[in-house]
Amino acid sequence: MCSLRISHNLAEQAITERSASETIFEVGIDQPLPYGQLLILGLQNIFGMTGMFVFPGILGHSFDLAPQQIAYLYGMTFVVCGFVTILQSALLLRLPIVQGPYAGSFASLLAVGHLQGGGLGAAYGSFFVAALIWCALSIPIAGTSIIGLLSRFLRAPLIAGMIVIFIMIQVSNVALPGWIGLPQSPGFPLVNILAGALAVVVLVAVTLWGGRFRRAAVLIGLAAGSVGYSIFRPVSLAAVANAPIFVSPQVFPFGHAIQINLVIVFLLVLLPASIGSMALYQMVADWGGQTVPSSRMSQGVFAIGLGGVLAGLVGGFSTIVYPDNIGMLRTTRVASRYATLAAGILLIVLGACIKFDLLLVLVPLPVLSAAATLLFGIVLMHGVHILAKADWDERKYIVAGLSMLVALGGMFLSPEVLAQMPLLARLVITQPVISGGLTLVVLHALLCGTPPADAQV
Repeated sequence: MCSLRISHNLAEQAITERSASETIFEVGIDQPLPYGQLLILGLQNIFGMTGMFVFPGILGHSFDLAPQQIAYLYGMTFVVCGFVTILQSALLLRLPIVQGPYAGSFASLLAVGHLQGGGLGAAYGSFFVAALIWCALSIPIAGTSIIGLLSRFLRAPLIAGMIVIFIMIQVSNVALPGWIGLPQSPGFPLVNILAGALAVVVLVAVTLWGGRFRRAAVLIGLAAGSVGYSIFRPVSLAAVANAPIFVSPQVFPFGHAIQINLVIVFLLVLLPASIGSMALYQMVADWGGQTVPSSRMSQGVFAIGLGGVLAGLVGGFSTIVYPDNIGMLRTTRVASRYATLAAGILLIVLGACIKFDLLLVLVPLPVLSAAATLLFGIVLMHGVHILAKADWDERKYIVAGLSMLVALGGMFLSPEVLAQMPLLARLVITQPVISGGLTLVVLHALLCGTPPADAQV
């Protein structure tokens, strides 16, 4: 249900279904559609991008940004995702792919931005440089790219599932704690808890029994929780009414600074998103009876890098393919990349409308955090499901167990111990997705062998 689902288990399914002469779709990848259908399918794709409606608000509130600044974050998140989706649909990858905000990017910006002497300026400036490097690494040379070669080693279900879990561990501190709030919070504790619970109940009900409204479950849940909250803590719409219509993009709106150690951190964060996305690119191509060589796959990763560059420049998040959107292709059997192109255009239009962005800002933090608690929990269990696909043996127990405790243990190191470490070491060890992910990848390469020679890159 969320961006964080790096569905490498779907990649395994794709391997068994690979046949360039067959397609499961009734409307092919390159087939155009009437404008009315494009609008409906485009909106459906947007409603499936759950992180879009949660990440900017939580990030903005965690830094005590003004409502206009949080609205700007929402707007640029929509614009960046729309930009990458257009690249994937029409210009580079040319597949029906929708890319939404990546939870690993959100978690890292959140953690790095709160470092002493850092702030959002250093976070976004370093992220911008890391994305530029990532673009260079994804350029195909002699038919492949460095990222393409790395993908051969990182598609195992063990790695995919553990990385999903690490990401969820890293963002868990903004879930339930934000739902309950602090003693100085306006609705602490009863209003916060009840409004968040209402949002969760409605979200679950619409998801399970909402029929055609299922894809809008997150928006409906957030709206219900916000209405419940406003009964006790009225919310003013004056800011929306007085706001201009369009947002003006700014270059480095939160300042700009570059720290090499932070650049390295963001490079490590970009890797899982690209690997997970490549697995889903291949699956969609197989479903549509198309061949995606390494050069074309690298173009898709290059688009992710370009999106990261834009996100670092104007504010936003790097992107990942959302499996919910991939699931919609299978459900509707409509694979037209013009539908996802329409989604990209709609994302840019909505993001550019500051009045729409401010409406999202009105959602109270406890309601946002309650929805995030549910969504993050679902994705955590999705990671467990991926791990069930692994062929477990003693070596994999060692790899998974050690990396898990390294990821968890870094979160509980005392401030005195962390103060004795260099900044880069402190960044790595306190971020589960990096400390656990590095341990996981290195141990897997050493103990579990190399990928087969015919692995799809």
